[in-house]
Amino acid sequence: MNLAVFPGTFDPTTLGHFDIIQRSSKLFDQVIVAVADNPLKHPLFTLEERIALVNKCCERLQNVKVMGFSGMLPDFIREQKANVLIRGIRTVADYDYEMQLTGMYRIAIPQLEIVMLPTNGNLAFISSSLVRDIIVHKGDVSQFVPHNIAAAIQNKIYNPQQ
Repeated sequence: MNLAVFPGTFDPTTLGHFDIIQRSSKLFDQVIVAVADNPLKHPLFTLEERIALVNKCCERLQNVKVMGFSGMLPDFIREQKANVLIRGIRTVADYDYEMQLTGMYRIAIPQLEIVMLPTNGNLAFISSSLVRDIIVHKGDVSQFVPHNIAAAIQNKIYNPQQ
C-alpha cells in the first residue's frame, strides 16, 4: 500500500493546496494531510481550527485523512509508516527549495519516495502568504480558498463575534 503524507501549515488552506490533495488522492492508496503546528509562525487559525477546516474540504475524498502534528516531519512520517512524501511546487523557487529539503529527507528516511506535484497552472500564483496579506487588508479571498475556508475567514477575521 502506498501511504502518502502531504504536510503543511495550511494557514489558510488554498485552492492550490486542495488541488494537490485531490490529485494525490487519485495517485495513492491513502493520503494523510499533515497539518503542522509550527511555533515559529503566527497562524490566523489554531491547529485545531486548521485541522477541522481541512477535514471539511476533504470530506468527499474517502482515502484522505487529516492529522495534526508537531515536531520534525521525518518523525511523523515514520510514526505513520508512510512511504511517500508529497510536495507541491508552484514556481522554480519552490522547486529549488524542495530539492534542498529532498536531500535532507533522503538522509533521514532513505526508503522514502518524494513526489513533487506541480500545482495546476491557473492556481500556481496562489500562496498562503499572499492570501494572508489580502486578509490583513480586509480583501476578498473567496477566489483563492475553498468555500468553507472563505466562510471561516469571514467569521473569524472580518466579522468576529464581539
